[in-house]
Amino acid sequence: MLTHSRSDFPDGFLFGTATSAYQIEGHAFGGAGQTHWDSFAATPGNVVRGEDGARACDHYHRYEEDLDLIAAAGFDAYRFSTSWARVMPDGETVNPEGLDFYDRLTDAMLARGLKPMATLYHWELPQTLADIGGWRNRETPARFADFASVIMGRIGDRMHSVAPINEPWCVGYLSHFLGEHAPGMRDIRATARAMHHVLVAHGMATEVMRGLGMQNLGAVFNFEWATPSDNTPEAVEAAARYDAIYNRFFLDGVFKGTYPRRVLEAFEPHLPTGWQDDFALIGQRLDWCGLNYYTRKVIAPDPGPWPALKEVEGPLPKTQMGWEIYPQGLHDFLVRTAEDYTGDLPLYVTENGCASAEPFEDTDRIAYLDAHLSAVREAIAKGVPLSGYVVWSLMDNYEWAKGYEMRFGLVHVDFETLQRTPKASYRALKAALA
Repeated sequence: MLTHSRSDFPDGFLFGTATSAYQIEGHAFGGAGQTHWDSFAATPGNVVRGEDGARACDHYHRYEEDLDLIAAAGFDAYRFSTSWARVMPDGETVNPEGLDFYDRLTDAMLARGLKPMATLYHWELPQTLADIGGWRNRETPARFADFASVIMGRIGDRMHSVAPINEPWCVGYLSHFLGEHAPGMRDIRATARAMHHVLVAHGMATEVMRGLGMQNLGAVFNFEWATPSDNTPEAVEAAARYDAIYNRFFLDGVFKGTYPRRVLEAFEPHLPTGWQDDFALIGQRLDWCGLNYYTRKVIAPDPGPWPALKEVEGPLPKTQMGWEIYPQGLHDFLVRTAEDYTGDLPLYVTENGCASAEPFEDTDRIAYLDAHLSAVREAIAKGVPLSGYVVWSLMDNYEWAKGYEMRFGLVHVDFETLQRTPKASYRALKAALA
């Protein structure tokens, strides 16, 4: 069982769980269009067993059952995402079936007393936009702003909170420099432009939603603590460079109107003309900031071109993903984000969880959540204005390039029968939230 309970947290502190559209809905029905993840998965070697999100967890047809599980656990909120390619299959033309689905989903959340926490984009770019350059193309942020207007014009009046883009580092760097996610590129010029345009899209969408009269708009960033492999100046500098790329680039853009020196030294020749003029748009006023946190990385210097670093194996226990379990990093990011960037702005832990190979008695996940909740409480005790904690994920799902191999769910999904079975971690959270 968990050693924490709801009474250990401030009054009004929000507990939720999260999913994303492509990972659970099933993308082969409801009028959804092709995405760059479909083509990425269809390319040999990109995804475990070549699996895709065509059926996933069939949440599109089973959402009532899934929302019942969230409500029964005692969660206050459900963080979900909308699929751009479901709402606008070609990135521009509206699909009424897609809008109707999110309308029904929203009403079903509210009927169960769940606060809808929406993310507009969790990585499923319409293939038609990928075909003309995707996030490398300045037109994509403009099309994304149109999508924000369409989807939030329909359901925005009932949202508790909205963030435009989930984990911009994954959309930009992981996908265009490391090549591990769609579109699977390894190109520094594509990366610089994609990372910048993702922030432009964030600003444009936020501006559009403000124009609709919406409040409680935020941004969700992902974080990995960077620990030097040793105390040499070279290792310390390599870890600082990793920190700048992963943790500071997007925060600096949104909250400081600049990019870190350690990133600009490589990116500046590749950024689009006039990029400095975009910071007024990128830095739209926000009502909250979300942190997604799972692990740390141990970083060593590596000869060769920028960024001249490599990840090395650390000594700590690891999850099914091979990620080190380092709760201190969550505490440190909460403190640092408040001190360096956001001040009194409310913060949320918008994702935290672990992959576990245990199908039902997932005591390792319970221990992981317990340790990270301790880190959260320590940050609150230090004055960090933390307003909520969201567990990733409600149920086992499509874990991107890992296919259906890695299981992050509080609820077990049999991917043959699609039967849902709550795990020990679900029961532990239910008891803690009672």
